[in-house]
Amino acid sequence: MIRKLRLRMTLMVIAVLVLVSAGIVLAIHLANERNIAVQAEDTLAVLAESRPETPPAKPDNDDGNRFSRKNGDRRGMRGQPPEIRSGSDAAAAGLSSSYTITLNEDGSVASWTSDRPDLYTDEQVTGIAESALADGKDSGRIGTQFYRKTSGGLIVLDARLDYLSASNVLRSATLIAAASCVLLSLLAWLLIRRMVRPVEDAFNRQKQFVSDASHELKTPLAVISANAEVLEQDIGENEYLGYIRSEVRRTDTLVNNLLTLARMDRGGAETAVMQSFDLSRALLDVTLPFESTVFEAGKTLETDIPEGIDCTGSEEMIKQLAVILLSNALKYSDAGGRIEVSLKARGKQREIRVFNTGKAIPAEDQEHIFDRFWRGDPAHGRETGGHGLGLAIARTIVETHRGKISVDSREGTGTAFTVTLGA
Repeated sequence: MIRKLRLRMTLMVIAVLVLVSAGIVLAIHLANERNIAVQAEDTLAVLAESRPETPPAKPDNDDGNRFSRKNGDRRGMRGQPPEIRSGSDAAAAGLSSSYTITLNEDGSVASWTSDRPDLYTDEQVTGIAESALADGKDSGRIGTQFYRKTSGGLIVLDARLDYLSASNVLRSATLIAAASCVLLSLLAWLLIRRMVRPVEDAFNRQKQFVSDASHELKTPLAVISANAEVLEQDIGENEYLGYIRSEVRRTDTLVNNLLTLARMDRGGAETAVMQSFDLSRALLDVTLPFESTVFEAGKTLETDIPEGIDCTGSEEMIKQLAVILLSNALKYSDAGGRIEVSLKARGKQREIRVFNTGKAIPAEDQEHIFDRFWRGDPAHGRETGGHGLGLAIARTIVETHRGKISVDSREGTGTAFTVTLGA
């Protein structure tokens, strides 16, 4: 139990750290994107104000695809928008570069000029112009390039270097966040171990006390029971001797349950022999002797246990589990009520279900009924002779078999305990 608590706390801390780190990295990414966009818009506004408006050029009648650029003319080719460059290209830029495109009246490129003409080709410029015109907006972004339309053409700001820098920052932030998560997770694990250690020590002392006390109680109970039998032989049946023997039996049951829990806490459940056995026969061996007890209580017992269903586990533990669930159903079923026991095979899984009619378990109590010494109605528990240990033992047995146990209790319907064993 302590191990599970420590594991859950550690996983919760790791999950929080991962979410926080991911949030920080995402915030950095979004902030970089926004800053680049804002700076690009501001720069385009300045460039648009500093460069004179140029009326659209008329197309050349000889060759409408021919246009010029700074430091010479080149034949324009219809191309695609340029991809993001990195490495030497971005390093060669040195700064975010820009270029101005002059358009003909028909929308084709007449000429273009740039502060870094060596970074671009006519095909790239043509592709940007076509994409910007097709976009139908006065300004926008194509890849790493931001554009703004003017009366005579376009002004384009190439922010490839800014994006490359932002990518490096994001990569560094991701690595730092990952390293921080690992380091903080390790520290959290060590801190949790230290925090849980007093609880673990107290739990171990409690287990040792329960084990020692249970063993010490066995001897005086045996002496009291033997003396009661001797007195009964001397004076005959006596009401008070009957009370003594009844309470001895009740206390002996409690001690046996405590010893069972103590043995499981010490690892007895882990050392149990797990082997294949006939689950159908094991349940029938437990259920059939209950028929007379159920009949005497004025109730009915129905079984649906097909033959030939096997299971891998501890047969004695599974029988003890069935006895606990049947005894619980017999105690809490209503007068003249019905008890049902069924077994189903679902692939590799084995499902045992014990149902009884009667008063429903309150919803707020259902999550506690498997806790040790817990009883929703102590007065009712005294009437039925319960100590709040049966279902705790049942859960321990199920967990030993890596299974699950659940309860479904509804007013007007009844209460059903379902045990699922197997993969």
